[in-house]
Amino acid sequence: MPPTASGQGQWALGQREPLNANEQFKQEDDGLAVRERILHEYSAGGFDSIAPSDLRGRMRWYGLYTQRRPGISGGQTATLEPAELDDKYFMMRIRTDGGRLSAAQLRVVADISTTYARGTADVTDRQNIQLHWIRIEDVPAIWEALESVGLSTTEACGDTPRVMLGCPLAGLAADELIDGTPQLMETAQRYVGDPAFSNLPRKFKTAISGCADHCTVHEINDVAFVGVVGPDGVPGFDLWVGGGLSTSPQLGVRVGVFVPAERVTEVWAGVIGIFRDYGYRRSRNRARLKFLVKDWGAEKFRAVLESESLSEPLPDGPAPEAPRTESRDHVGLTPLKDGTFAIGVAPRAGRVSGIKLTALADLVDRYGVPEVRLTTLQKLVLLQVAAKDVDAVVEELDALDLPPRPNPFRRATMACTGIEFCKLAIVETKARADEVATELAHRLPHWTEPIGIHINGCPNSCARFQVADIGLKGSLITDDNGDTVEGYQVHLGGHLGAESSLGRKLRGHKLSSRELPDYIERLLKTYESERSDGETFATWAHRADEGSLR
Repeated sequence: MPPTASGQGQWALGQREPLNANEQFKQEDDGLAVRERILHEYSAGGFDSIAPSDLRGRMRWYGLYTQRRPGISGGQTATLEPAELDDKYFMMRIRTDGGRLSAAQLRVVADISTTYARGTADVTDRQNIQLHWIRIEDVPAIWEALESVGLSTTEACGDTPRVMLGCPLAGLAADELIDGTPQLMETAQRYVGDPAFSNLPRKFKTAISGCADHCTVHEINDVAFVGVVGPDGVPGFDLWVGGGLSTSPQLGVRVGVFVPAERVTEVWAGVIGIFRDYGYRRSRNRARLKFLVKDWGAEKFRAVLESESLSEPLPDGPAPEAPRTESRDHVGLTPLKDGTFAIGVAPRAGRVSGIKLTALADLVDRYGVPEVRLTTLQKLVLLQVAAKDVDAVVEELDALDLPPRPNPFRRATMACTGIEFCKLAIVETKARADEVATELAHRLPHWTEPIGIHINGCPNSCARFQVADIGLKGSLITDDNGDTVEGYQVHLGGHLGAESSLGRKLRGHKLSSRELPDYIERLLKTYESERSDGETFATWAHRADEGSLR
């Protein structure tokens, strides 16, 4: 049974006393207030001048986390104090709502990577760009460069409304039900940086899209607006709440209402307001919206939303249609409704670089491509490429190692940041994902079906291992020689789409990193031999005998 509401730190019930260290520092000073100290104190005084509550707290409100000090093993992750794990450099997350980067913005991000981040740049599954090796002394100059082209790091992290997901083909896809861009941008412009929602119980994730592929993974967001045709025949949105993964995964639920396009921002503010006021603040482990939704249920959530937060009730609404395709990554060539093409490319597990982004910016300028967008599967999409230029652009992208026609393993492999930079990680992820995908492509050259292989460095599921065909959660294991080595716990058959489900956990089944290619090759060959006609990997993995999965 969940703890009683009376002791959960719910503001709406008058429970304002801080119940943990995070709630204490947020009450003492709003996270947004740290900007002035960064600009005028910390950038001048250097890393050692940063107050601890800002360093490991409020600086997240501007997309800054200290990164892992080099040389610390995975076995030390849970044993060292934060100050022992901290390097004197930061990860910086650049906010790109809807994954949108104009040609000018792309070049600025590339320049920042090259000048200030030792050439690092990763595309995340939240449609952000992450940089590393950022010095506090350089943050003001970086912000100035970003803000000169309309970008920022505001609320890219922290207990805030994080970057808002949108379809990378929004407004241009020939088959989209509704373009969610106006609603997404209105919501972001109105509320990002607003103190009304800068002190939430935990982070808050949003998706707004009418994509026929459901590419914004609405099932695992705190709030999602999914394109549907309403009761009067006019397109609008179906409302979902309470999705999230991490150590207690839960798929979102339909509230059962139809949201007209013009009411999306109002409804979004109502949902996040419920989270702010009724969310559980006692324990960080239960502070996500999914726990409140699980305890309340959709019916009560709707009742509170309509009675306390909205100007008028919402009509009942239909469920979304099933996604058009199992693939949500927009990789490859897609004809757009204006006669141009989108070209989606697959970096190696989301990893790019300042040099590569600069070369991409040069290509974009050369062919007059107006925009590059990021996907929720760590991919990049070039928009509105003229039909006459498609072949030349594809050839140049291949030369940049950004293939629009990648092999299925490279296409469907994702990885979180891992032990290279993350203070929570236990194992390596980025290089491991690339090694595994490359080896499988060599061993199984006949394979054509994208099989999602998601590699995560810890239990927090930044790479969504619970909803991957093959999910690998970082762990430390003992090998045959009695040595402690990097390993992975296996989850199989996770799936988002028409029949969403979490992966099947094989209890006690852990693999060392060197065993991964052999295991996955064996698993896929077993799937080939046992599958029925048209059966997906996820379906097979849930019905197969456990012996076939080991």
